[in-house]
Amino acid sequence: MAQQETDPETERQTDRSLTMSRAMVEAIAHEMREDEEVFYMGEDVADYGGIFDSTEGLLEEFGCDRIMDVPISETAYLGAAVGAAQAGMRPIAELMFVDFFGVGMDQIYNQMAKNTYMSGGSVSVPMVLTAAVGGTYNDAAQHSQTLYGTFAHLPGMKVVVPSTAYDAKGLMHNAIRDNDPVVYMFHKRLMGIGWLPAPDGPKTPVPEDDYTIPFGSADVKREGADVTVVTLGLHVHRALEAADDLADDGIDAEVVDLRTLVPLDTETVRESVAKTGRLVVVDEDYRSFGVTGEIVARVAEDGLADLEAVERVAVPDVPLPYARPMENEVVPDAEDITSAVRAAHGDE
Repeated sequence: MAQQETDPETERQTDRSLTMSRAMVEAIAHEMREDEEVFYMGEDVADYGGIFDSTEGLLEEFGCDRIMDVPISETAYLGAAVGAAQAGMRPIAELMFVDFFGVGMDQIYNQMAKNTYMSGGSVSVPMVLTAAVGGTYNDAAQHSQTLYGTFAHLPGMKVVVPSTAYDAKGLMHNAIRDNDPVVYMFHKRLMGIGWLPAPDGPKTPVPEDDYTIPFGSADVKREGADVTVVTLGLHVHRALEAADDLADDGIDAEVVDLRTLVPLDTETVRESVAKTGRLVVVDEDYRSFGVTGEIVARVAEDGLADLEAVERVAVPDVPLPYARPMENEVVPDAEDITSAVRAAHGDE
């Protein structure tokens, strides 16, 4: 299907609000009705509906032939998804936690990501790899990472990270229709499930009709004149909270939600920094060799003269702790962003 451009302001004019999980499921269900080659596979995605409600209700409509629980073998079912995609189907394969990518990494970065290139373009791999990411709910080092940068670093995959229900639906439609492999990373804390309360913000008005959000199109979630805050996922909402607090002190922060890392909308970031002169990059991934450094480098390469100050806010290079006070210490919060913006602004 051709990519459909939409007018966000027009599309947002609806009284119906959804959680991010419901918005994702709505997009998946629409695509499955439109195309019988679309199917979903993963651990606990059928009867259970996904442990983060990523497939809730789909089994009842589409049955176990298209909403498939699989054995606990990421190597096997990710390889099966790659093969199905190359055979003309459009699988969606879920990693229950992105941390589990290691046991299926060959299927992801040597097959899913590279088979189109290695075949000289004779095959395509139109599949979506969904994965739950993020901490803040005390599930320790092997279930709490984001790893955006790991997937963005490896060529051949598009990488999507929604922060709101509106964005989640539009990006999911686009991901399923794309002829290249897409890694769709959803933050557990934003899904709106009962046992894991979401912050204010991810539940948004969502049109009933299908619509797409083009990849490589960042969204300015809050306009400002003094400091540019670039972030994604959960930390869009933490940045907006920080921006509201800073406004009380006369500091006007602009918040840019990247929405996709591959492709990356460097132009929107550069335009914002050219206006504000100050850049703060916030990420829940690790600080070293990651997203924060990449954003700063891209801005500096083309716009060094515009930069008066740069700050980075990210997870330090340690495994995510289990203990709640320790996890809260390493995962950036609104106060950390506020401090970084103040430093960039010259107030600290």
